[in-house]
Amino acid sequence: MLEWLRQLFAFKKEEEIEDPMKYLVVGLGNIGGEYDNTRHNIGFDVVDYLADQHEGKWKTETLGDVCEIKHKGRTIVLLKPSTYMNRSGKAVNYWMTKKKIQKDNLLVIVDDLHLDLGKLRLRGKGSDGGHNGLKDIQQVLGGNKYPRLKFGIGNDFHSGQQVDFVLGKWTNDEKDILQKMIKKAADATKSFATIGIKFTMEQFNR
Repeated sequence: MLEWLRQLFAFKKEEEIEDPMKYLVVGLGNIGGEYDNTRHNIGFDVVDYLADQHEGKWKTETLGDVCEIKHKGRTIVLLKPSTYMNRSGKAVNYWMTKKKIQKDNLLVIVDDLHLDLGKLRLRGKGSDGGHNGLKDIQQVLGGNKYPRLKFGIGNDFHSGQQVDFVLGKWTNDEKDILQKMIKKAADATKSFATIGIKFTMEQFNR
């Protein structure tokens, strides 16, 4: 009986160990065709690019669409939450727990209207900046100390038009910049998973 309890305890401890070579990359966005190709869904676009680049296959799972890719010995779990933006934390927490991923190995990709179009900013922590997705993740995870990659969408709108701008479609002029910057964001994501946040920040936060 005592030996059986020891084995059970050891199994449970092993079950709870987080894998340092596994990463969760969450692209924030809203589900539904009406949100496709909108500024608020740039997180979805970046993880879609990563999945295509590595010939990954999306599967609809609990609280989101999930795709696993491999890069330089790392397992990168890509997630597009199906909870809508302001409930993103529930999906993030669920998949961190399910895949045994530590908080330092979480990367949230998010739109940011405080940055010029196409500019990237990788941070290890920070305020939600008024972004509902980050706000919910912060509440669920119990703090703002988790990595995030902010993708600048600009702020070319008049007073009172912020919601329409954020949920609006990309213009033709913006699309000229967009594909190059999505590739750069994907490169930054893979760099984060291989050489870490410090050196990736030095390389991409320019």
